Amino acid sequence: MKKYSYIVALLMAVVVLASCDNYETYSDMKKKEQSAIEAFIADSCIQVIDQATFEAQGNTTDLARNQYVKFTRNGVYMQVIRQGCGTVLEENKTVNVLCRFSEKNIKTGEIVVRNDVHASLSSMGNIDVSQILDKMSVVRTGTTITASFIDGMMYRYHGSASVPGGWLVPLNYVKIGRPEKDGEETAKVRLIVPHSQGTADASSSVTPYFYEITYQRER
Repeated sequence: MKKYSYIVALLMAVVVLASCDNYETYSDMKKKEQSAIEAFIADSCIQVIDQATFEAQGNTTDLARNQYVKFTRNGVYMQVIRQGCGTVLEENKTVNVLCRFSEKNIKTGEIVVRNDVHASLSSMGNIDVSQILDKMSVVRTGTTITASFIDGMMYRYHGSASVPGGWLVPLNYVKIGRPEKDGEETAKVRLIVPHSQGTADASSSVTPYFYEITYQRER
């Protein structure tokens, strides 16, 4: 009987030790996230610049050098592809902003959700643009941006009206307008967004995401 009890205790100890070995702490997950971001930056040949350099360049990134600015305050990396037409967001005024985007899991390389594949349809008269573009309600107070999704793929897929913090970072640096004449284009950026500035899904899994987004003012 004693021998049997000893074997059971030994087996339980092995199970506990195995469980401890498989347990991943939040710190471990953040380290893996950082490693994934660093690998993505290296594989994509991205040149990271600081915010001071970015501001000295007129809030632009050199596309020829594949530059991204890193915001140390929130860990978001941003590349400005186009600053856009129109004006910056007015202060203390609610503005509806329409977005096309793609969302990629940096760890797996998988495109999770997107609405940009139908971008060419927006020029067709029989297509309602509101069915293609994600819509969010945005308010700027100083440099603080708050927003919520009204409808769209992000809202439907992630099941939340909360706009990822990373999506709001560019809104202090690009113009939000609508192309009205030849040569005018909507603002467009690329973002590397850590879990702390991402969706609830990103936050719960400590997963970084890569976004390509256009911003356009609703009529």
